[in-house]
Amino acid sequence: MANARPRTTERLREITVNGRATRTAAQTLADLVVEQELGEGRVATAVNGDFVAERARAGAVLHDGDSVEILSVRQGG
Repeated sequence: MANARPRTTERLREITVNGRATRTAAQTLADLVVEQELGEGRVATAVNGDFVAERARAGAVLHDGDSVEILSVRQGG
């Protein structure tokens, strides 16, 4: 019998990011920040209205229906 490789399928979660419906493979808030290409800068994050500190993002598991806010600091004048 040939070696059967397990099929890997990424489960997409349906969440809202900054007011927009989004489908994501991110499992945690930390994954989502990287997926959204915001991992390089300083950002503030919240899930369902609750602030999530940077050090807690890896443990913040995302679920269908979550509402996420990712805010970056902008300078200017």
